[in-house]
Amino acid sequence: MNATRTPAEAEVIRLGALEIRYLQHAGNGCEMGAFEMLVPPGCGVPPPHSHAAHEELVYVLEGTLRYTVGDETRDLQPGDFMATPRGTVHAFGNPHAAAARALVVNTPDIGAQYFREVAAVLNAGGPPDRAQLMATMQRHGLTPAAPAATA
Repeated sequence: MNATRTPAEAEVIRLGALEIRYLQHAGNGCEMGAFEMLVPPGCGVPPPHSHAAHEELVYVLEGTLRYTVGDETRDLQPGDFMATPRGTVHAFGNPHAAAARALVVNTPDIGAQYFREVAAVLNAGGPPDRAQLMATMQRHGLTPAAPAATA
């Protein structure tokens, strides 16, 4: 079976201003998932989280994406990347003036359904239901990080 798709066939999922273009779904003997992510400046992004069953690689294509893995935070520019081991807390954001675009690869695939469900909560109108977002994350194997302790 041919697993090749064209960019025009990729599913686009909008989570507020964040855009996910899902490129590779697990299947046909492949566990990997991949999507292109467009992060506008100041865009709301997921809270710091980990996933015990998935590894993640973020490779920046355009702009600058601030990415944190564990205790390391870097401003990734085109050609830069960071890998997230299973169970490691990570987060991203874009405090810069231009949009950032990155390729994200997960193994095994987290799945487009996770992003569809988050989009349904975020795009429903009004303030997002935080409890529903957290439940969706947990249902798909993402664990929100505990808030940082304050002194």
